[in-house]
Amino acid sequence: MQRLALFDLDNTLVDLDEAFRVWVGGFAAEHGLGAEGVDWLIALDQEGIPHREVFFAEVRDRFALAASVEELWSRYRRHTPHLVRCRPEVLDGLARLRASGWRVAIVTNGTADNQLGKIQQTGLAEAADAYALSGAEGIRKPDVALFEIAAKRGGMTLAGGGWVVGDNLTADIAGGRAAGLQTIWIDRGTWPGVDHQADHVVTDILQAIEICLSIR
Repeated sequence: MQRLALFDLDNTLVDLDEAFRVWVGGFAAEHGLGAEGVDWLIALDQEGIPHREVFFAEVRDRFALAASVEELWSRYRRHTPHLVRCRPEVLDGLARLRASGWRVAIVTNGTADNQLGKIQQTGLAEAADAYALSGAEGIRKPDVALFEIAAKRGGMTLAGGGWVVGDNLTADIAGGRAAGLQTIWIDRGTWPGVDHQADHVVTDILQAIEICLSIR
């Protein structure tokens, strides 16, 4: 099997939940929402709303904000990349993979400006060989085509095999399996009791990188 590793971005390579909590604190302070507002925003996010436009529609109605939904969503997209962090040890792990002959690519769903901003601000643009963003390609995981785009940009094809690493059982694990790839699921405790069908289960991206490095 060729040494190809396709990584999800949010809550895989970077901790989006942590960045969201930082954003919530600033947003609540800006609009005078208080501790109750902070708790409400975090609870709303944890409901798993599929798109931020829906999220901000509810936020706007709840707090009677003057800004439009699109304006709130646009501000969030511009601000979030500056709040997201990629741990140095994760960047080091990706460098070790590439030094060992692996091709590393990022495959992520989300708007192009927001996801590209995160990749650039965190140093991941230099740490990966390629990336494929659903917002730029008009294709979303688990569609196999998005994985194929990332592989090709990394100089490979899915026919040679490889690995998908991510936290979402549908987008990453089911998508990776459909693409004929091995999978490593990062279990963050949000899918309790689900038949994951992943080849490996870990709780941290560093463990996933070590699994890849151990493959001969």
